[in-house]
Amino acid sequence: MAVLDVRPIFYVIGCLLLVLSVAMLAPLAVDLAIGHSDWQVFGVSSALSLFFGVLLMLTNRQADISLNLRQTFVLTTAAWVSVCLFCSLPFMFSEARLGFADAFFESMSGLTTTGGTVMTGLGNQPPGLLLWRSLLQWLGGIGIVVMGIVILPFLRVGGMQLFRSESSDKSDKAMPRATDLALGFGWIYLSLTVVCAVLLVFAGMSVFDAVNHAMTAVATGGFSTQDASAAYWEEPAVHWILIVFMISGSLPFVRYITLVRGDAVPLLRDSQVRHFLILLVTISLALTAYLHVEAGLEVEQALRHASFNVVSIATTTGYALGDYTLWGPGPVTLFFLLFFIGGCTGSTTGSVKMFRYEILWLALRTQINRLFSPRRVLALTYNGKPVDSDVIISVMSFVFVFVGLLLILSVLMGLTGLDFVTSISGVATALNNVGPGLGSIIGPAGSFAPLEDEAKWVLSLAMLLGRLELFTVLVLFSPNFWRS
Repeated sequence: MAVLDVRPIFYVIGCLLLVLSVAMLAPLAVDLAIGHSDWQVFGVSSALSLFFGVLLMLTNRQADISLNLRQTFVLTTAAWVSVCLFCSLPFMFSEARLGFADAFFESMSGLTTTGGTVMTGLGNQPPGLLLWRSLLQWLGGIGIVVMGIVILPFLRVGGMQLFRSESSDKSDKAMPRATDLALGFGWIYLSLTVVCAVLLVFAGMSVFDAVNHAMTAVATGGFSTQDASAAYWEEPAVHWILIVFMISGSLPFVRYITLVRGDAVPLLRDSQVRHFLILLVTISLALTAYLHVEAGLEVEQALRHASFNVVSIATTTGYALGDYTLWGPGPVTLFFLLFFIGGCTGSTTGSVKMFRYEILWLALRTQINRLFSPRRVLALTYNGKPVDSDVIISVMSFVFVFVGLLLILSVLMGLTGLDFVTSISGVATALNNVGPGLGSIIGPAGSFAPLEDEAKWVLSLAMLLGRLELFTVLVLFSPNFWRS
C-alpha cells in the first residue's frame, strides 16, 4: 500500500483557512458597527482559523504543491469538510447558540449553496450572522464554479471530462491558463453580484438585504434574511430581478468570459443553455396557465409566482415566493421533479445538470436506432465535439449511483421517524443542493430545525455528496484507491 503524501493537502487547506479568517472580518465589522456583542465571536473564530491556517502552511511549506490524482481526490473532500467545521464556529458561539449538528448542517448548507436552514426568526437574528450565512454561499458558489471547470474535469467525475477542453485544451479555451480562467470567473462573479445588489436597492430593498440576496442569488444558494424568503418583499421588481440573476448563476461561467470579450456565439450555440432556458420557459408558462385558471390569479401575478418558483427550484437556488405546496398535488409533483434538473455545467448550480440529460438522450437515441439498423455507424457528438464511450459510461454511472444513494439515504431518514414525503424530498433536496423540501416540516414554509440530529447528519452527508458530484467522495471508500 502506497503512503499518501498529505503535506500538500494540509498546505492547501491551511491557505483556505487563511482566506476564511479574512472573510470572517466582514460580519465582525457589521456587528461591531451596530454595537452587537457577536463581533467578539467572529473575532475569536477568525483568530482560530488564522492560527490553524498559518500552522498548517508553515508545517507543510516544504511540500511539493503539484498534486497527483489521489491527492486531488483527498484534498477536494477534506477541504470542504475542514472549512465547514471552522465555518460552524460562529453559529455555535453566537447569539443563535446552535448545537454542533445544527451548526455543521447550516455551514454545509451554506458552503454547498443548498439553502436548507435550521434557523428561524431570521428577521430578529444579528446582522453579522445573517451576512455570514450569505457570505458562505457566495464563497461556496465561486468555489463550485472553479471546481466544476478546473478540478472535476481533471478527475473525470460523472462525465465532466467532456469539458476538459474548456479549461486545459489550448485549441479551445477562453484564456491561456487555468489561473487566468479562475481570475476571470472571479471578476464576472463579483460584477454580477454588485449589479444585482444595486438593482435590488433601486427596487425597494434595504442595502443590507440587497447585498445578502445578491450574494445568494448569483450563488444560486437561496439563504434569505427573512423567514418568508422573497415573499417578504411585495415589490414585483424585486422578484423579477432575482429571477434574472438566478438564471445568470445557472449558466456556464466560461461562456461569460467569451461574452465579455465580444463573442456571444458560444453562449448561444451551447445546447445545454438553449435546452435549459426552453425548459424554464415552457414549465413556467404551463404553471402560469394553471394558476390563472385553477387559483384565479391575475396573469402577471400568476406568471411571476410560477416563474419565480420554477426558476428557484430548477436552478437549485431555493428561494420561495409563497408556499407552492398549497397549489395542489400536480404542481407539488412537478416541483419534486424540478429538484433533479439543475442548471448548466460550470455554473453555481447543483443537481444532475442539463448536459447529463443530453448525453443520456444521445445514448438512448443511438441505442434505438441500432435496434432497426444494427450495421449503421452513428457518431455521437455534443456541441459539435465527439463523445467518447467513457463519457457515456461516466454519466450513466453517475445517474445509477445518484438513484441508489437517493433510495438508501431516504431509508436512513425514515429510520429517524420521518414520513415518506419528508424523507425522500429531504434527501432529494440535499443531494441536488436545492434547499427546501416538501411537506409541512421541511417545505418552503418550514425549516429543518425540527429534525433529529441523526437526520441532519444524513442530510449533511447528502449535501456534500451532491456538491462534489458523488464519486469524488465515494472513491475514498474504495480499497483500490489507497493501493499503489
